[in-house]
Amino acid sequence: MRTFGDPVLKSRATEVRTFGPELEHEAQQMISIMRDALGVGLAATQLGVMHRLLVFQAGLDATPTAIVNPELEWLSAELAIAEEGCLSIPGVTVEVERPLHARVSGCDVHGQPLLVEASGLEARVLQHEIDHLDGVLTIDRTQPDQRKGALRALRQGESYRPPTADDDSPTEADRAPEEA
Repeated sequence: MRTFGDPVLKSRATEVRTFGPELEHEAQQMISIMRDALGVGLAATQLGVMHRLLVFQAGLDATPTAIVNPELEWLSAELAIAEEGCLSIPGVTVEVERPLHARVSGCDVHGQPLLVEASGLEARVLQHEIDHLDGVLTIDRTQPDQRKGALRALRQGESYRPPTADDDSPTEADRAPEEA
């Protein structure tokens, strides 16, 4: 798994042009890795493979799905803010505002057209993984104060979660250097 700081994570993946058993095997491996990591989605770039392939399973009862060359066809005007974690940025959770509904087109691993209409968590996961394929991370999409806190925590080898209204005291990562 590539982690924060690896330049691959900030690079745009290239389109898949060849379909066949090798691609199908890669997608199956990605699904296994995603499940082992207790994730709900995984982009090929997170494994250092620079082509447009993602897998997702946004619920225990959902069928794991691979999408090759995914494209966001439509996003709803209705937005929602939710905390997002990322397998490539372990220990960091930030709030990200995203459209609540999405339509994604692409192909399955055999090259057959695929269209996914998604809402809620599934829509969020698809947008998150497509961001990875475009070299965009959650900390690129969060509010500046959360980005700053997350980057500080990463530099210090700490975890980060956005402060809540219930938080009375700053976390270690939120304290100024003279307080820590």
